[in-house]
Amino acid sequence: MQKRKLGSSDLYISRIGLGTWAIGGGGWRGGWGPQDDSVSIATIQRALDLGINWIDTAPYYGLGHAEEIVGQAITGRREEVIIATKCGLVWNEGSTDVYRRLKAESVRREVEASLRRLSVEAIDLYQIHWPAESDEETEEAWGVIADLMREGKVRYGGVSNFSVAQHQRMQAIHPIASSQPSYNMVMREVEAELLPSCAANNIGVIVARPMMGGLLTGKFSKERAEHLPDDDWRRGREWFVEPQLSANLALVEGLRPIAARVGKTVAQLAIAWVLRHPEVTAAIVGARSPAQLEEDAAAWDWVLSAEDTAEIETLLAKREQMLRENVSQQPQ
Repeated sequence: MQKRKLGSSDLYISRIGLGTWAIGGGGWRGGWGPQDDSVSIATIQRALDLGINWIDTAPYYGLGHAEEIVGQAITGRREEVIIATKCGLVWNEGSTDVYRRLKAESVRREVEASLRRLSVEAIDLYQIHWPAESDEETEEAWGVIADLMREGKVRYGGVSNFSVAQHQRMQAIHPIASSQPSYNMVMREVEAELLPSCAANNIGVIVARPMMGGLLTGKFSKERAEHLPDDDWRRGREWFVEPQLSANLALVEGLRPIAARVGKTVAQLAIAWVLRHPEVTAAIVGARSPAQLEEDAAAWDWVLSAEDTAEIETLLAKREQMLRENVSQQPQ
């Protein structure tokens, strides 16, 4: 699989990385429902077999469980994989309520816990999951991450869900290796400022949610949305309920013939669409089974034609129009 240099780091990452949010399993607020750990381990190992050389995880995913599964899966294969994890979302013992905390002592506790769960001596890319409510606390955390790099516990530092202004504040303390925004056909806010700013400042971009939580896979329906498990974070979220759900599913129906023309799936089309952007280094693709991963990974080398891109833009405009009409029809 083709690799690209991640920003100012010396990390060369595959165009697709494995996301492990769903691998965290169910039983906690923010999960994706039940997940078989043995299947998760097989999925991670299959990713390495396919040439995917980085895994994105976080303590938040299953409240430490995803990191533990990653640690088990990479036993004996550590040299094959770049590990990216995060800090800043914490919970109290015996509770599943997560809150943001980026104080210095908290970040240090988090990195030690992640090293232990992952069974590694150093984390390749350590990211702030979400900025704190205050810039000062976020800067405090970034200063600690810079110290951890000097201590050898972290190789590079990155940020997730940060604005351009927040990037600038962190850059004044220590260079940012990568930024992780949400980006897909529907969530396009980063195109205006963040992507150009990252390019100008040699910050790598690894995008999350390229398939919009599963909506842009071609496998979702109104029935499936209505029957999501109670512990699935998507249940009740705005993308998965009206008025957005119908507009999103209509978009997917319009995408099917575009993908079918070249024998691809809608999910592969969604991934190829984000990878088409020159400022995107790579995309995080979540998978819950080896078969699902094998399908999605086939998108890394698909270059969309100008015709494909123009047709998708037309469909996105139709989605916006449909959404406006659906909203206007809602009871006041």
